[in-house]
Amino acid sequence: MPSLSLRNVGIVAHTPLFQNLNLVIGEGDRLGLVAANGAGKSTLLKCLAGLDEPTHGDIIRSRGLRVALVEQDVPAGLLDLSFHDVLHRALPADERESQEWRVDMVLDEFDTPADLRRLPMRALSGGWQRLALIARAWITEPDILLLDEPTNHLDLEKLFKLETWINNAGYTAPIVVASHDRDFLDACTSKTLFLRPQESITFAHPYRRARDLLEAHDA
Repeated sequence: MPSLSLRNVGIVAHTPLFQNLNLVIGEGDRLGLVAANGAGKSTLLKCLAGLDEPTHGDIIRSRGLRVALVEQDVPAGLLDLSFHDVLHRALPADERESQEWRVDMVLDEFDTPADLRRLPMRALSGGWQRLALIARAWITEPDILLLDEPTNHLDLEKLFKLETWINNAGYTAPIVVASHDRDFLDACTSKTLFLRPQESITFAHPYRRARDLLEAHDA
């Protein structure tokens, strides 16, 4: 079973953002990351994806672990590609011709209207750009999917579409979500990690129940 383990992980940026974080992310986890702006959520996701290194501690990945990170902004190199081609080019080059059917399958999973599939990314609404980036990560079949503020720019319809997709995702690979949207976290996660400078705490509950437990812990 693919997994990712954190051992005494800490990030310092002038002052500690968090420290001594021990965590295992494994099969079936739906983990919500909660912290104030600038408190380390995006940095931790980049470390989990292997794009950054923690200041302290170790991140241990299963051999061959594939991690996909969906960041908040559309990479400049994708803006002129169509929605369809953004997904198509995420496939390995030697599989694009034989596996093109997967592009349409994933577009269907996200209920993408036919007229949007050939539009360039820059012509899509902010909400559809977010969904396109998530679909682009999903088509690579990652072992772990990391989502940084995935509800940004989503209207209510697209928000429910994303919630439905996450809850019906056709595999048990873990999903880690950094978000300020409490309703979304309650709908889509089963564990919550509160990142704090001194003591970060994880609860095996969605956000609101975890928040009550955190307040009781602090009291």
